[in-house]
Amino acid sequence: MATPHISAEPGDFAPDVLMPGDPRRAMRIAETVLQDATLVTEVRGILGYTGTFEGRPVSVLASGMGMPSMSIYATELFRFLGVERIIRIGTAGGMAPHLNVGDVVIANAAHTDSAMSAGRIPGVHYSHAPSFALLAAAAAAGGVTPGKPKSEPPTTTARRRRRARTGAVYVGPVFSSDTFYADRPATNDKLVAHGTLAVEMEAAALYAAADAEGGEALTICTISDLLFREESLAAADRELLFDRAVQLGLAAFATA
Repeated sequence: MATPHISAEPGDFAPDVLMPGDPRRAMRIAETVLQDATLVTEVRGILGYTGTFEGRPVSVLASGMGMPSMSIYATELFRFLGVERIIRIGTAGGMAPHLNVGDVVIANAAHTDSAMSAGRIPGVHYSHAPSFALLAAAAAAGGVTPGKPKSEPPTTTARRRRRARTGAVYVGPVFSSDTFYADRPATNDKLVAHGTLAVEMEAAALYAAADAEGGEALTICTISDLLFREESLAAADRELLFDRAVQLGLAAFATA
C-alpha cells in the first residue's frame, strides 16, 4: 500500500534500502551506482529508486534531515513496503580527536539527546544499536573489526591530507542530536571520553524503528567536518568519499 509519505506499492522497493539524507544524493546513487534504476516515489520531493547492483535488487530512498523524518520513512518502509534492511549513508561531524575529514564511521551504537524513544520501554534506558550482521559485514568490507581500538596517535598535516583522499574506517558509537546548531563543549568532551566518535542526526531513530518493526539497520557516515579543528571536505572529496560509504553498505548487504 502507498503511505502518506511514499507513493509506492509493496514490491516497488527491494528488501535492501540505502538511505542518504539528501534526495539529490539518492538520485546520484540511482544514476551512478545502480543498474536499471526506476523512480518509485517522489512525494514531497523525497526521491526513491529501485534497481540492481551486481544482479541483486537494491533500492535507495532519501530520509530528509533529523530523527522525526528518518523515523517516518524507516517505519513506513519496514511496516508497509516489505523492506527488511536499511543502511543509512550520511555525513557526520568528527568528535574524537584521532578522526580526520574523509574518514568513515560505522555506528555500533547511537547515543541521543532526543526524547523520541525515551518512553519506548517504561523504566528502561533503551539502547540504540544496529544489526550485528550488517555491522560485522560492513566492518569487514572496510578492513576493520568491531573490536578495533577507537584511538590512535595524532597524524601529521601531510598524513591528514593523504587520508582525506582515502579515509580510514572506524567502528564506534555516534551521537544522534536533535539540535544542529548547539554549543555544548562540556557535553561533547564527556561523550568523547566515553568513546563517542561522531555526531549526526538520524542513526538513533533508524535503529529504534528497525527494532520496533522487526527489521535490520546500520549507519555508515563519512566525516565531513570536525568539531575540534577548522577543516571540512571539499565538494569533490565529499562525493568521492561518500561513494566509499555506499560501497561499504552494498558490500554489507551482499555478505550479511
